[in-house]
Amino acid sequence: MELRGRVALVTGAGRRVGRALAEALGHEGMRVGVHYHESDHGARDTAEVITRAGGAAEVLRADLRDPAACTRLVNAVADRFGALHVLINSAASMLRTPIGEVTPERWDEIMALNLRAPFFCAQAAARRMSDGGIIINIADLGGIEVWPGYIPHGVSKAGLLHLTRGLARALAPTVRVNAIAPGTVLLPDDWTEQEGERLRRTTPLGRHGSPDDVVGAMLYLLSADYVTGETLVVDGGRHVRAPQP
Repeated sequence: MELRGRVALVTGAGRRVGRALAEALGHEGMRVGVHYHESDHGARDTAEVITRAGGAAEVLRADLRDPAACTRLVNAVADRFGALHVLINSAASMLRTPIGEVTPERWDEIMALNLRAPFFCAQAAARRMSDGGIIINIADLGGIEVWPGYIPHGVSKAGLLHLTRGLARALAPTVRVNAIAPGTVLLPDDWTEQEGERLRRTTPLGRHGSPDDVVGAMLYLLSADYVTGETLVVDGGRHVRAPQP
């Protein structure tokens, strides 16, 4: 797909990886719906970067735990720019949840944002992509590996990988749907330097990645016209490392 002048919506674009993805699309000359929930300043900074790079941006706030908000958000972007060609489902939470501390309310909150919202955003986006489009879901290694301290998160991301395959089948041939599963490209906000060092030492490539690595994967999937239903793992080889004793 030729990106310049096309329209994208990036959820969770006010911080971390979502912000990097939105800014990269701006550098490609796209018109970008910059979604945020709480990161108002980050979203506005993202929009400024996009504008300076030659793209166009519209900042929109929505709580995607509300399914109706997903539809309103997608329609707002499509109405503002007159079309929608790309949806990047990046908004998510990553909460440490030891098994004894998981409550039904916390479980539902994680599933609502990490799994239900991408589905309803995709459902709404597909209706506006009558001339073809691309959806990319941002998962992570928690959907592939087992992290005992993050079981609800892992379930949500494993579900997102299945959702990617299901949507790819249901929306073909008009809309292509793929996922990216990053490894350690940014440490969670509540992690210590010691935890980060442990991950570095146990990563086959011997280093952390960066959001730019996820940007590269996104740009590949946007241009790969014969790829759908796939998950591109960007993790420095962690998912193929030997089990630790």
